[in-house]
Amino acid sequence: MDATITLDLVVFLFAVATAAGFVDAIAGGGGMITVPALLAAGLSPVQALATNKLQGTGGTLSASYYFISRKAVNLKDLRLPIAMTFVGSVLGTVLVQRIDAGILEQLIPFFLIGIVLYFLFSPKLGAEQSDGLISLTLFSFTAAVGIGFYDGFFGPGTGSFFTVAFVGLLGFSMTKATANTKVLNCTSNVASLLFFIIGGQVVWVVGLVMMLGQVLGARLGSRLVLSRGQTLIRPMIVVVSLVMTGKLLWENYGHLLH
Repeated sequence: MDATITLDLVVFLFAVATAAGFVDAIAGGGGMITVPALLAAGLSPVQALATNKLQGTGGTLSASYYFISRKAVNLKDLRLPIAMTFVGSVLGTVLVQRIDAGILEQLIPFFLIGIVLYFLFSPKLGAEQSDGLISLTLFSFTAAVGIGFYDGFFGPGTGSFFTVAFVGLLGFSMTKATANTKVLNCTSNVASLLFFIIGGQVVWVVGLVMMLGQVLGARLGSRLVLSRGQTLIRPMIVVVSLVMTGKLLWENYGHLLH
């Protein structure tokens, strides 16, 4: 890390992490706020990704604990999805250190656009619990392991992908899907973080300061999820997905406009 850790930098990163934790607890996408901030603070790309996993784990842990304590999540039912998400994330984290993730970075904006259209043209989707298309076991060996792999390999939009999977495949209400999403997102964060720690890439002082902000923001966002539910989550997912899409499209195709 080239930057000097000053009080101003600590306050800035704490504020950024608090905002990211709030947004992430509701709609996902917090990493699109924190990773650029970490890069701006002087961390290398690998350090930024690793430190982001540390602070992001704090946010997803906080949100998960809140949802579990409020009985919005049944951990017993999630044992297999948690295990498969962990496996997927480990595989993704190992693979991303061996091959170029550039192709995936170019494709993700189009997947996010699909999420936006999915919610915009299905206004009643997730309004209440419905029959699922597949079993929880099949979900675990397909969506859970696949999205876990994606989070370990790349990451942006993981929360949105999990939420769509819970609603579309298992028939969960939007509130229940968001609560369960945080538990699986936390699992994939922890799995990925372990391998970044082994690689010595985490900047601990920065990550721990931001973790405190994440915990605060995630708690505030989690409360709104349970109190506002569908009316808040749907528009937030659409907005966050659009912002992530715009950012990724600009980074990958912006040069074509020059």
